[in-house]
Amino acid sequence: MTPRTTDPTKPSRRMRGFERTSSLLGTRIRQATEKRGFSESRLLTHWAEIVGEEIAAVARPVSVGYGKGGFGATLTVLTTGAHAPMLQMQEPRLREKVNAVYGYAAISRIRITQTAPTGFAEGQVEFATARKAAPITPDEGCRQRAAELADGVADDTLRKALASLGAQVFNRKKRQSETPE
Repeated sequence: MTPRTTDPTKPSRRMRGFERTSSLLGTRIRQATEKRGFSESRLLTHWAEIVGEEIAAVARPVSVGYGKGGFGATLTVLTTGAHAPMLQMQEPRLREKVNAVYGYAAISRIRITQTAPTGFAEGQVEFATARKAAPITPDEGCRQRAAELADGVADDTLRKALASLGAQVFNRKKRQSETPE
């Protein structure tokens, strides 16, 4: 019996059933980020977590350029004119945090570019990251009703989890019936 080999020119066989969106779009996202020099797309997607909320509120990464000598890359960061001097003072710490994502000293320089608060080509540059919505807590009536339904479960941990889930479901149904169409 001969071993099966995969031909790289042929498209790979797809799985049956559902596939994760990340597996379908992974190559396209990687190609789009690599066009701007980002070999690590996590630098773009998790910018606020990497550099901290203070810096992420006033700056964002634009591109990574590699020099001819190959002695490290240059990260270009966009900020408003008023925040550029403060960002310049934090450059060593910023470089350290970014290199921690790569796992080695990939970034040797950080170039800070300034723009007006409204931007040039995009209409308006938005530096603030999206805030996570606060979870809506169920009211006491929904909690009591869910606790009564989960009361017959013997396992304490499972009973609490079912009561919490039931309270969320009852609260959702209650909110949907209250909203006018």
